[in-house]
Amino acid sequence: MNPKQLQIKDFSYNLPESRIAAFPIASRDASRLLVYKDGQITEDIYRGIATYLPQGAMLVLNDTRVVEARILFQKPTGGTIEIFCLSPHSQYPDVTTAMLQKAKVWWNCMIGGASKWKRGTALEKRISTGAGEIVLKALLVERLPDYFTVEMQWEPDDLSFAEVLHLAGVIPLPPYIKREADETDRQRYQTIYARQEGSVAAPTAGLHFTETIFQTFSTKGIVHDFVTLHVGAGTFKPVKADIMKDHTMHTEFIDVRYDLIEKLRQHAGSIFCVGTTSLRTVESLYWIGVKIKQYADVDIEDLTIGQWDVYETPGEQVVSVDESLSALMEWMMRRRLSRLLTQTQIMIAPGYRFRMICGLITNFHQPQSTLLLLVAALIGNDWKTVYQYALDNGFRFLSYGDGCLLYNVQEEH
Repeated sequence: MNPKQLQIKDFSYNLPESRIAAFPIASRDASRLLVYKDGQITEDIYRGIATYLPQGAMLVLNDTRVVEARILFQKPTGGTIEIFCLSPHSQYPDVTTAMLQKAKVWWNCMIGGASKWKRGTALEKRISTGAGEIVLKALLVERLPDYFTVEMQWEPDDLSFAEVLHLAGVIPLPPYIKREADETDRQRYQTIYARQEGSVAAPTAGLHFTETIFQTFSTKGIVHDFVTLHVGAGTFKPVKADIMKDHTMHTEFIDVRYDLIEKLRQHAGSIFCVGTTSLRTVESLYWIGVKIKQYADVDIEDLTIGQWDVYETPGEQVVSVDESLSALMEWMMRRRLSRLLTQTQIMIAPGYRFRMICGLITNFHQPQSTLLLLVAALIGNDWKTVYQYALDNGFRFLSYGDGCLLYNVQEEH
């Protein structure tokens, strides 16, 4: 099956608004867990998830941290303009570099009330802190088809942009949560292991994880480690095209350590990903290795994974996971790289064959979304059975909702 020809209407279901979780429950690991394996569904809560994972499995989690990407500016005339920081300008090699800029930075943004903002006019916001006042200014640089480029300037100029956002901005809750973010969201819309500043949306599968869960993993010999994929607003981008070939997948930055790639190579055949972002990262690593196998002297700029690359790469059938990851590691060693920083636009949909993972831990996703397409690639048409079971049995949906452990049906045959 060529996923380009998939019709998005075939990946729809009725999701009543009442089933969308507006708030997290009191205890992260008390969220309900649906387990799908060998065509069977069982239930538990996240605190018991180790029971359903094999001895010696490896879990891969995304340690990205959500930044306070929504900034509200008040015009002198009284109107409000909202700037939503989407991603760094292309002049920066990666998100971390852009986040560490001091005094000023260029950022790609969505702007609420853009028609009220005249080019050449600076917006200003003053923020009082215990250490004094921060003055933040925004200047409109360029209007592009999908976003605006904005220059942010601030004083004191010894603060990083990440620090400024933390003080001046608001956590950007997903558009389907119909309320304003509050102080609780600063903690609960982050995983407990969030480290790397840069996402505008949480890797929500990890919101259920607690130290108690990690302790149960260690008693069963289950290991875990972290990749970084900075989640962009594109994760909420609806599929408006009827056929998938007409949909443009969003691109995201990934950051993976050399020693993590070695650990993945050692645990091939027992890897489970926590969240679709971790899965997209891990599967992208395989394809990066395939590129290197074909072109040993490929430059870093050419290692990005395009939307349809994984369906059009010749010769991948003869490249094993071990060969692919070994080639990637050798390429990094030759360049003395301890981290791989690149981008992926990988589209995982029915027709895709998973190379790296045995299963996925994830939340329940929106109808007609690329995330639901990924789930359908993993468990086939049984996604309908799983989602109907969740609807019939009171599971909570989307970012603050419950979740599931899904075993890859391709591994079972």
